[in-house]
Amino acid sequence: LYMVCNPQSLKRILISALLLSGLSILGSSVLASSLDELVVEALDNNPDLAAMKARWAENSYKAPQVGSLKDPVLSFTLSNYPSDDFSSDTFPMTGNEVKLAQAFPFPGKLENRAALANEQAKWFEAAYYDAHYQVARKVKDAWYRLYFNQMVTGVVERNMQLVDDIIRLTEVRYETGSGLQQDVLKAQVKKSNLLDQLISLRQQKTVIEAELNRLLNRPAGTFEAPVKMALPQTEIGLDEFERAGLQERPLNAAYQALIKRYRYQKKLAELDDYPDVTLWGSWRFRDDNLPDEGTDFVSAGISFNLPVYREKRRAAVAEANAALRMAEYQSKGFRNSVSESIQKAYARMQETFQQSELYSKGIIPQTSQSFQAALGSYQVGKVAFVSLLEALIATFKAEMDYYRVSSEYLRTLAWLEAESTLPLTGRPVVIDKGNHADDNEKN
Repeated sequence: LYMVCNPQSLKRILISALLLSGLSILGSSVLASSLDELVVEALDNNPDLAAMKARWAENSYKAPQVGSLKDPVLSFTLSNYPSDDFSSDTFPMTGNEVKLAQAFPFPGKLENRAALANEQAKWFEAAYYDAHYQVARKVKDAWYRLYFNQMVTGVVERNMQLVDDIIRLTEVRYETGSGLQQDVLKAQVKKSNLLDQLISLRQQKTVIEAELNRLLNRPAGTFEAPVKMALPQTEIGLDEFERAGLQERPLNAAYQALIKRYRYQKKLAELDDYPDVTLWGSWRFRDDNLPDEGTDFVSAGISFNLPVYREKRRAAVAEANAALRMAEYQSKGFRNSVSESIQKAYARMQETFQQSELYSKGIIPQTSQSFQAALGSYQVGKVAFVSLLEALIATFKAEMDYYRVSSEYLRTLAWLEAESTLPLTGRPVVIDKGNHADDNEKN
């Protein structure tokens, strides 16, 4: 109680706590290896990625199927037997016939079907590659939000400790007649507000950890973000980010494959105007007791389908043309979206970095000086208690805002990485381009 009532003791308590809160933003070490390990683990174990790889494998096996001839048809016929006695030596046309038939699509159809299936598989392959960058971004984004949560939780807890000291001081001063009851109530309300914020932060931490566990395909568990985290800078300009995003993003190749797929679909629709051919041959075995000694018959033939229903074929061509236009517009829309996202992320990156610098080098030192000045004035009775409390709150709010903009900066770097594929934090994303057939053999 003596220490609380003693102004010098109060000064030491508050200034020590203030310095402690300020020190946490001065560190420059980064536990990036932990984040890199989480990204690698997610790329290895994420079930969504595994499903996309399986989808790619599924579609890669379609080209050999649609690009091959249909199986030949072998038939056996008991032909022209009399219904009264089923004898095989009464009528000359009676016999047992073996027939083999093979259908041949019009030249170009098989090749275009296989090419269409290959382009479809390329779409899923490129989408699978691109998803690596998106999963890495999600892991990093959650990690940086966890970092923000952990840092702000520490700020709130330290703030609560200081408010506890202030509450004890105001209670003693009120009891001795040198303070006001409203000062006690204001300090208690501030503590309740901080406790409410602390409850929300702990709940948010649980949500973020659940998100990380889902991305990593882990059972429920907790994570500890690094206590100190540096803000890496990049010398890459906006033009370079846009160039990389428009040329290196795997989804660019995916949309080009989609366009080619619909071109092959259009070509197939046009080829459907031409008939397919079926060749067949047969051998009829006849009874040796027939008058002509049962000489066997040999037959051969050819058949065509007649593409006379032109309306449905014109509709198929129109459908392919519409799908092709759709894919071309989707490709343009994707490129515009990438360019827009990179420009937004780049502007946000610059903004949050400048804000981080402003808080760490300007606002936080200024609010600290303001608090110390308010503390000195309060001791000699020149300012009211509320002014001291507001100065203390402003100091901690500045630190919380610093962590907010610094974590936003790190999240923006992860965003830029995903849009441009350029590594900005940690190790570059490693894409699993192994043969998906190996996975099929394992199963």
